Amino acid sequence: MRRSFLAGAALLAGIVAMGCGAEDHPNDPRPPAGVNLSATINNHRVIIAPQEIGAGLATITLSNQAADDVEVKFIDQTGRRAGATNPIAAGGVGTVQINLKQGSYELMPDVSTISSGTLTVGTERPSAQNDLLLP
Repeated sequence: MRRSFLAGAALLAGIVAMGCGAEDHPNDPRPPAGVNLSATINNHRVIIAPQEIGAGLATITLSNQAADDVEVKFIDQTGRRAGATNPIAAGGVGTVQINLKQGSYELMPDVSTISSGTLTVGTERPSAQNDLLLP
């Protein structure tokens, strides 16, 4: 009798220990909500607004108001390409989605007569954990 009691107690202790769970929490904070930026390409330069944002996912919509088709590359401060648009027709619109890290980015058009624009990225934006009705 005592032996079966000890076996039952050991089994119960094992089940209780398994129920304690892991260190990971399923409710870790969400990443920051994505932001939308706009950029204009004219015959002289690339203009982006706003010019400073926090790190995280960004969707950049570029309006090509130049006379030529333009492709824009996003070059980070280390000289690496972080993203690029497809060629944007004159009078057309293009979109690119980039997970921006802290630092500076140059928006470099492939047309030599158009000057680059600059985007400065700060620390990561706050979590979207408690934001309701996000897309």
